[in-house]
Amino acid sequence: MEFLDALSTLGPGQVFLLITALVIAFGFECVNGFHDTANAVATVIYTKSLKPTPAVVWSGIWNFIGVHAGGIGVAFSIVHLLPVDLLVNIKTGRGLAMVLALLLAAIIWNFATWYRGLPASSSHALIGSIMGVGMMNAWMEHGSLFKGVNWHKATEVATALLVSPLIGFGLAAGLLLLGKRLIPSQKLYEAPSETEPPPMWIRAILIGTCTGVSFAHGSNDGQKGMGLIMLVLIGIVPATYALNMGTSQADITAVVEAARDLHDELQAPEIAGLMDALKQEYMASTRVEKLRRSEALAATIEPYGNFDDDVHGFELRSPGLASDLIDPYPRADAVLATLDPLPIAKDLMAALHGKTSFEDLGSEERWQVRTHLVELGASVRTLVRTFGDKMAEDRRKVLMSLAGKLSKPVEYVPEWVKMGVALCLGLGTMVGWKRIVVTVGEKIGKTHLTYAQGASAELVAAATIGLADGFGMPVSTTHVLSSGVAGTMWANKSGIQAETVRDIALAWILTLPAVIFLSGVIYWIATLFVG
Repeated sequence: MEFLDALSTLGPGQVFLLITALVIAFGFECVNGFHDTANAVATVIYTKSLKPTPAVVWSGIWNFIGVHAGGIGVAFSIVHLLPVDLLVNIKTGRGLAMVLALLLAAIIWNFATWYRGLPASSSHALIGSIMGVGMMNAWMEHGSLFKGVNWHKATEVATALLVSPLIGFGLAAGLLLLGKRLIPSQKLYEAPSETEPPPMWIRAILIGTCTGVSFAHGSNDGQKGMGLIMLVLIGIVPATYALNMGTSQADITAVVEAARDLHDELQAPEIAGLMDALKQEYMASTRVEKLRRSEALAATIEPYGNFDDDVHGFELRSPGLASDLIDPYPRADAVLATLDPLPIAKDLMAALHGKTSFEDLGSEERWQVRTHLVELGASVRTLVRTFGDKMAEDRRKVLMSLAGKLSKPVEYVPEWVKMGVALCLGLGTMVGWKRIVVTVGEKIGKTHLTYAQGASAELVAAATIGLADGFGMPVSTTHVLSSGVAGTMWANKSGIQAETVRDIALAWILTLPAVIFLSGVIYWIATLFVG
């Protein structure tokens, strides 16, 4: 197993760091189980269709299948929220501190809301914590909070998270009303008995919807921590995990061909002009920021030199200090590198020329190849995002297809990571299902959840999450299902418990700012130790 081989190459301190980081990362998945997988089994346990232990085991099996069937699109959709300079420098002390800080912040918030029995969203917490560390890093590096997040990807993710609960509410309400017209059996619309399970046909429906939600949860939520676990592995054991070492010779050849095709595409006059415009736009914004920082820091320059009215006309006793104070990009600018992709494509082709396996590359060469692949992918995505409306549709599709081919060696998840994630989700559910089950079953509506309401909410949740998974977008199982339950209560005119809904809404609203602040503070503290 490559993990054991990787451990043998590390010193005691690195082994301790790796194990600690993985415990934290897989711990996030356990806490995710407290929240989200508990929602998947809430109705089937509450209605006594299955006893808790069989329900959790059954859900865990289908989570496991979902994790494997769902691919990795959502996993790396989350990773791409991070700025490109982190992704190419993840093996630095700060890069690792950032990943661990965001995971710790998400765990703390998820555990706190679980303890209150609130179906708060693990997705919200994770995404907010990513934004928090990115913003804190940008503030520390550049004096600007807003350069630390891929805002285009953040907007896409936020839209999916905000719209999906509304879809859950509306569709679950509509499905319940449709069911009343098509299935007249009164038994289906009764609250569960406290002593007896429902009739077999109702149990079959509820177990089926539980299965669907569990599968969908595994295929979507189960992926969210996988990309971050990969960042931990890449950061600590880059020689083993920077590239997918199982990549075949044919796939390496395909990567070289994609780099060559991309190089040719980028030299086309239309694309070359757009890339140059993108670079000039970025350079202009950088100059403006330098000017602003120079003006803001003018008052603090006095101890180091004489500063006159011209912001560029000061005489410094310590030029190195001047660079650190005024240049908002004192370190290597990975973003700027992505805006000059032709040399990167050439270097990549040269590095992989004649290679039959990534094993043929040395440790540093593997890291350099990974950096080139990440930078080329970021270059294409930035170009298409900014000027996609100025390109012919077929050219836009070609560019994105080439970016996808170049991403394959770096966007992968080993089988043991998938298995570990699925196992942690199931274990977390077994420990903490009860608090969430009671909230979903009894505290959202003024009456207890009926069989039909549970089935409607879960069927809609499974369909909504599955659709989001198809687009590679993360959504919250918690919010989709709990809003679906609320929708069925509204449609049934049962009434909604204002206090519980208020608490859930507050958790929904406060999650992002709370974890942004929390992860930023944890990251800042961590940087005091790693530099």
